Amino acid sequence: MLEIKNLTKVYDDGTVALRDLNFNVESGEFLVIIGLSGSGKSTLLRCINRLIEPTQGKIIWEGIDITSAEPAQLRKIRRQIGMIFQHFNLVNRSNVLTNVLSGRLGYVNPLTSIYHGFPEKDRKLAMQALERAGIADQAKKRADELSGGQQQRVGIARALMQQPRMILADEPVASLDPVLAHTILGYLESMNQDEGITVLCSLHYLDLIQRYATRVIGLRDGQIVYRGSREDIRRMTDDEFKEIYGEEAVRVSAGRTEKGVE
Repeated sequence: MLEIKNLTKVYDDGTVALRDLNFNVESGEFLVIIGLSGSGKSTLLRCINRLIEPTQGKIIWEGIDITSAEPAQLRKIRRQIGMIFQHFNLVNRSNVLTNVLSGRLGYVNPLTSIYHGFPEKDRKLAMQALERAGIADQAKKRADELSGGQQQRVGIARALMQQPRMILADEPVASLDPVLAHTILGYLESMNQDEGITVLCSLHYLDLIQRYATRVIGLRDGQIVYRGSREDIRRMTDDEFKEIYGEEAVRVSAGRTEKGVE
């Protein structure tokens, strides 16, 4: 279980990105975080694995306070938490296999990894992850030779290399077309349902949210303004929608954008 307690993040310029957040995530959930750009979604996900340091509050993962973990302990915690990024975060000049192998950095000697000295068992695991993501035939290509959808599959394979218990997906389909968006979210859903991996995913479009979420949290100006199940989202009123997205918001589906929703 993940517990978020009184989580606040204030950046150096005074911007309050998160304001006293409190919620729990049960093991095996597919929790979707919604809200406009700037609402705090990315900051929240990055605070959970301390890519961004919280200003105050606690993040408890399986009984361990991540916010107070020392570097050695944090390294072990991060092994269990995979991260998938909107802009893929790949090393473009490296080939696909090397990018996927980087998901094992938390398990190998740092000096060894500099020279790509991964054991054969990790290389086999990497190929299995690429097969799972449907992209094993691209293993020897440079990352920057791939399409956006292919690069995001590499990101998923890299996360799988950690053999994670939880995945944080920061708007993983924002730059993809609707068909690819469903493909990528389908991989995450498979990992969630078949392997029991907990997923926290930020999304924009209601049709994707309704299809994949088991529960939803809505953020606005760094505060939780909505909590609901998949069924609640399907019954969402215009007033509830505007509480999250603002008075001028217009409901849209993936593949279209209108005023108020990105």
